[in-house]
Amino acid sequence: MIKSSNGETPFSLTYGTEAVIPAEIGMPTLRTAEVDLTKNDEALEINLDLIEEKREQAAIQEAKSKAKMEKYYNSKVRSTSFRPGDMVYRSNDASHAKDGGKLGPKWEGPYEVTESLGKGAYKLKDHKGNELPRTWNICNLKKCYTHEV
Repeated sequence: MIKSSNGETPFSLTYGTEAVIPAEIGMPTLRTAEVDLTKNDEALEINLDLIEEKREQAAIQEAKSKAKMEKYYNSKVRSTSFRPGDMVYRSNDASHAKDGGKLGPKWEGPYEVTESLGKGAYKLKDHKGNELPRTWNICNLKKCYTHEV
């Protein structure tokens, strides 16, 4: 199967040529019936000489493909950050505070952000003023929307 990211099969990148499957050997096809063994050996030697270039081209193509996927992903991601004083909910999956089963609450809180530690880490405190013992990652928090009058 040809990889879409680089346009080559893993076999061709390893051995420099395409594989011949057993079904093609048992049932003659144009590919296997019209083989001249001397020309085939010469072609295999040429393919082995060019295999490094083929691998480099595949690596370049794969890097382009990854850059394209990264650009698409980054265009869809919303950047979120919290400041001290913001109210947030904490993921119940991350804290394992309440085991409510399938129908249990997914978020708990609200908690107040007391300190931003950088790189998406935050210190939190509850409504009683008790600071939570661990720092929390931005992936485990979501903004608490309150209605102020």
